[in-house]
Amino acid sequence: MVGFEEFEGYPLRICRPVGLNRDEVERLVASVCGRVGQRYDLRNILDLARYLLPLPPVPAPWRRRMLSLGSGDPTRAICSTLIAQAFQSVNYPILPIAEWQDDTRRCHGCRHRVLQRRHYSLFTPRDFDLSPYFEIVKPVLVNGFDHRRLIWRETTVTCRKHDWSARRAN
Repeated sequence: MVGFEEFEGYPLRICRPVGLNRDEVERLVASVCGRVGQRYDLRNILDLARYLLPLPPVPAPWRRRMLSLGSGDPTRAICSTLIAQAFQSVNYPILPIAEWQDDTRRCHGCRHRVLQRRHYSLFTPRDFDLSPYFEIVKPVLVNGFDHRRLIWRETTVTCRKHDWSARRAN
């Protein structure tokens, strides 16, 4: 196991869920801890790469059908899949698909927003960062960042004039 200190100096971002109660946190931690030691699902990584970077170009609606969603082995996962599964187990949203539905029980013309979960194997680390449901914490800023204390190596900055002059000429 690696301590937090191991990441000191790296551009770290912590995605902190907001509003979880004690029971939800305990269930979430138990879910993740129960999967520690499982093997990495390399097939899921390849599937995600095919989904996110389709070659040859495939229309978006067909891409999901191309996915086999990993190896299908429940003892294998990738980090974002494991974390997404844990959060979905306590009904915490990451990046749900939102739809508006008519709500005739309340009134004629009333609508309400309904959320739909994405399959946990389709999440990437970036999704937690983009999610409006996670607070983003940057430890470098929290610990009293002062840009004046940075040590810079002096270099000469070169500007390629031909790039700009060619653009202006056209």
